[in-house]
Amino acid sequence: MRKIAIVEDDEKLCRELVTFLANNGYEAVGCQETEYQVQGILSKEADLLLLDLGLPGTDGLYLCRELRKVSDLPVIVITSQDTQMAELMSMSQGADDFVTKPFHPQILLAHIEAVLKRSCRENLRPQKRRLGDFVLDLSRGTVSSGGKSVELTKNELRILDCLGENRDQIVSREQLMAYLWDSELFVDDNTLTVNVTRLRGKLSSIGAEHVIQTKRGMGYMLVCDTQSI
Repeated sequence: MRKIAIVEDDEKLCRELVTFLANNGYEAVGCQETEYQVQGILSKEADLLLLDLGLPGTDGLYLCRELRKVSDLPVIVITSQDTQMAELMSMSQGADDFVTKPFHPQILLAHIEAVLKRSCRENLRPQKRRLGDFVLDLSRGTVSSGGKSVELTKNELRILDCLGENRDQIVSREQLMAYLWDSELFVDDNTLTVNVTRLRGKLSSIGAEHVIQTKRGMGYMLVCDTQSI
């Protein structure tokens, strides 16, 4: 049985979510306010986290960012902040999906099932891949070359993984954004540009320069030989 942790300060909603998820085949557990921190969440040993943004004593986005530094636990943000900026910020801090309150329970359930399926597929993939002269470690979130290593954000990791899967082929910006967020609802051109620029900088810092080529008007291409190791 898959387990879902809930960080939601609205006690009534939290109880309703626990009951609803239990009735739909999941084990669900709500986190207490004293557990609104990374170790408290990880102690639940859950398969997915439902995370509210408006929390007492802390910020949901900060919590998501700190969690992502040490864990690949899938995160679905649930919030009453119905703005594109809130959605964009959630994704940029490592959330896997975004659901706005009030929501229909079945819609939330569909989002949960989609994220868990995607997470399961990713976990079955090789965790280390050689991309030309450097190694992408999906489990550690790092890329290394010549004894040097640098940490990647979740978005940077996904961008490099997607380009590696399609090596020596042009990947459109639309394809990359869909791969990042699994839905074109989360498209933001500027955010993709920023992530690719940062990724190039990190690759350059370990000696892997010019491996991501820009194909003007078409997208990006990773130029190297790729294999699992």
